[in-house]
Order: sequence, then structure tokens, then C-alpha cells
Amino acid sequence: MNRAGTLQLATPTDREIVITRVFDAPREMLFEAHTKPELVKRWLNGAPGWSLTVCEIDLRVGGAYRYVWRGPSGQDMGMGGTYREIVRPERLVATQLFDEEWTDEALGTLAFTEREGKTTLTNTLVYSSRETRDAVLKTPMDKGMANGYDQLEDLLASMAARREA
Repeated sequence: MNRAGTLQLATPTDREIVITRVFDAPREMLFEAHTKPELVKRWLNGAPGWSLTVCEIDLRVGGAYRYVWRGPSGQDMGMGGTYREIVRPERLVATQLFDEEWTDEALGTLAFTEREGKTTLTNTLVYSSRETRDAVLKTPMDKGMANGYDQLEDLLASMAARREA
């Protein structure tokens, strides 16, 4: 399958990571794929060999979410947070905290911008310090996100095909 876009990663400030990708789908579908657990479980698997074993979403301001991934060696990696802003289908803002001790809470903003049937997803992560941001950048997060976004592109294509049928 041809991909609408590839993952782009930037560090515009010393505390931010901005990840963008263009998807060949309307933003309503992309928003849905980020907010319905049954859809999130189909694409948010991270790097090859990993799987999302826990996906809980209470989609309301003040509501919590929780994800746990299991790696190929059986290790778990968990994270969660609280929704601070929900503007359907434009934006989701939530805190983000991984279970690992080296991280601290970040603020994540997902922006869905549609143009001519394609949606640019911009994921802005703001950390408490440059050190934390740099520690995150040393992980394979870009590979995991790229793999997940490839799976998301496939999910969106199958959702579109079902809607057209």
C-alpha cells in the first residue's frame, strides 16, 4: 500500500518533540481511531514484536486513559494520563506519564488538520526539561510510532472501504 506520508520528527524548542504525519483519510476517521479502544488496539502496537495489551479510554475532560504494551521478551511498558481538552475532531490534549522512573509528566496535544480529504496529524509533546526530552529522544520511540502510524494508515483504509461498501 502507498503511504500518504512518513513520520517527521522535530525539536522546535529545548522541551518539545513534534511528530507529524499525513494520512489519506478525513480527520473524523483519524479522531475516531485515536479515541475508540477497539480501534486503538488495532494500530497502537509500537515497534515490531510489541502488542497493546491494555487500552482503557474515558474520553471526557478529566477522564483518564491507560495503555500497556508487551514486548517480545514479555516485558511490559505502561503509560497513562488525563484528558485536559477535547475538541472533536480537531484536537486532543492530555497529560502523559510512562511508568518508568526516568520519565516525568508531559503534555501532549494531537491536532487533526484536514485538507482535500487528507489529514495532517501533529503530535506535540512538551516535557518539563530538556533532559527529559533528550532521554525520550534516545529511546526507539520514532520507530515505534512510525510502525504504529503505518498500521493506522492500514486501519483507516479498511474503515474507508467498509464505509464505501
